[in-house]
Amino acid sequence: MIKCVIFDMDGTLADTLPLCIESFRKTIEKLSGNILTDKEIINTFGVSEEGIIKKLLPNNHNEGMRLYLQYYRDLHKKMCPTPFNGIKELLQWLNAQGIVVALVTGKGEKSLNISLQELQLQDYFVQTKYGNEQGTDKSVYIEEIVTCFSLSKQEVVYVGDTVSDILSSNRAGVAMVAAAWAETADIEQLKKASPNYIAKRIQDLQSWIEQQNNME
Repeated sequence: MIKCVIFDMDGTLADTLPLCIESFRKTIEKLSGNILTDKEIINTFGVSEEGIIKKLLPNNHNEGMRLYLQYYRDLHKKMCPTPFNGIKELLQWLNAQGIVVALVTGKGEKSLNISLQELQLQDYFVQTKYGNEQGTDKSVYIEEIVTCFSLSKQEVVYVGDTVSDILSSNRAGVAMVAAAWAETADIEQLKKASPNYIAKRIQDLQSWIEQQNNME
């Protein structure tokens, strides 16, 4: 029986990845004059924004972080004003079922809080875990939530949109649903990583949870 659903943020709850990329691009161009491609920016992912800024602007990372967060906040309403359609309804349904809803992301705390506020999602999660500049092992955070709520790993599912999310779930020993409802989702790559289920629509995730719980 599923008693806890843990969500990723970028590309899962909202289409925030283009917002992240554009905020990085504007920051780097402003402070260094360099114009980075999407691929060059994405290749730095794996640590929080603080860690990425330190990689890209090692001699001016404090100003870089300040500017990044400014761009991130200013562009949010234009580039990502709402969560994916159906996310709020899903979160409300999970809460109504008494299912623990948590969030584990590689984003840094400050940008995460901006997104949760802008998207009006801050009240849905009983616990949030965010990234750090050394690198984020989501499996550790997932296991911390399992322990915190005295759950068995068979009662927990992680929902994320990348192959690395599937690998993190495997390391943590919990079920994994691949969120493939974003236009940028690479379904073939997700299939190769063998998640428990691939949800092409948000409603598919709810149906999968209902099916799991009706099997008990």
